[in-house]
Amino acid sequence: MTVQRLWTHDETAAFLHISAWTLHHLCTTGTGPTRYKVGKHRRYDPTEVVRWLRSTTTTPGGEDR
Repeated sequence: MTVQRLWTHDETAAFLHISAWTLHHLCTTGTGPTRYKVGKHRRYDPTEVVRWLRSTTTTPGGEDR
């Protein structure tokens, strides 16, 4: 089993090209990627972030999946 380093909140936001606040908002409303709480820090599994991102795609006509 290969374990990747977890991303910080800021690294995840940078990967998604959104602000840290927007990522926080997505997560607190239950529409963001899965996150883990390690102590007082939020951490994200890169594989889960990409899976979440792919689940948010839209069709060419603009309708959400």
